[in-house]
Amino acid sequence: MRGKFAETLLNRPQVQVHVAGRATPDDLDYRLVEAFPRICHHAIFLGSRLSFNRLLAQGRYWRLLRVLQPAVVIVHAPELLPLTLLWQWLGKGRKFIYDIQENYALNVSTQRVYRGLVRRGVAAALRWVQGLAACRAAAIILAEASYADELPFLRKLPPHRVLVLENKYQPLPGQLLPHQPSKFPLPGEPLRLLFSGTISELNGILEAFWFAGQLRRAWPGGVQLTVIGFCQQPQLLRQLQQLAAENAEWLTLIGGHELVPHAQIVAEIERSHLGLLPYRPHTSTARCRPTKLFEYLAHGLPIITSPNAQWQLVLQQHGAGLQLDFDQPFDAPALVDELRGTNFYPQGVPIDVLWTEEGKKLWLLLDSLV
Repeated sequence: MRGKFAETLLNRPQVQVHVAGRATPDDLDYRLVEAFPRICHHAIFLGSRLSFNRLLAQGRYWRLLRVLQPAVVIVHAPELLPLTLLWQWLGKGRKFIYDIQENYALNVSTQRVYRGLVRRGVAAALRWVQGLAACRAAAIILAEASYADELPFLRKLPPHRVLVLENKYQPLPGQLLPHQPSKFPLPGEPLRLLFSGTISELNGILEAFWFAGQLRRAWPGGVQLTVIGFCQQPQLLRQLQQLAAENAEWLTLIGGHELVPHAQIVAEIERSHLGLLPYRPHTSTARCRPTKLFEYLAHGLPIITSPNAQWQLVLQQHGAGLQLDFDQPFDAPALVDELRGTNFYPQGVPIDVLWTEEGKKLWLLLDSLV
């Protein structure tokens, strides 16, 4: 929302953008303020997702709508849809776009965040409000092409009202991307592994720890695993903090209990040798391409992922990495030989994983509405 949509919209001088969401360390970075003076940040989400403060966000959001009177609202969070629909109903000519970043109802139904009747109720409410919003929205944006098949309410819409904008990589202000892929360290130097983004069991954090522990015995010079991101599972976070304390010589945990500035994640990508995507098999992620996949590709970072047909196509297209079943024992010395013997990114760092073309599609959509 902040790094892709807002910065794309600011490419035109007559536009002012207001971003309302959860405050992050990036928002307080003076470099971003200097680079984008026509962007205003509004922290409406405070506390955890399940806290009472989350309800107060609705009042903060409603006040913003009434004060700002925006020309177009782009909604990225489904919990803001009811008030957006009310705002549209109360005034003529008001337009909004709904950006579907995840198949939320499927996530709630299949992941273990909610339980029992609460889980079924939340999933049903999401389906209802998203279906209503799809009928009333000026356009629907999908972060994944697969959502067009997964979400029944989209089948009733004409194709020109649905646009796929993938979460491809948007360079930081002033960032120069590499033209050559990352190189593995010299013999005797440690291999730096990276697990970035959302920290959860579903995303394979425990598998990443196990993998690093196995590989460090076979790689000359050992390995260093950096885990950087935000964890919403308190029990898992305590487990990871204990693991990091017990294995401090090769395991580093950055963030965990708090959001991490994206620039800090990018810095870790740039200093790493191998990126890990050890996702556990799950219906909610099977057909998705994670944001960090594009981030690693844009930096020429070799990648190891769990088995996934969608990701395998991308890895083969760019010669970017290997797939490994993290549920099964593996021959660590053989993997070391394969990694050292593979010419990753033989055609150079790809550019089709960047946000540039997606941004152009976003402006074509807005030009058709305003």
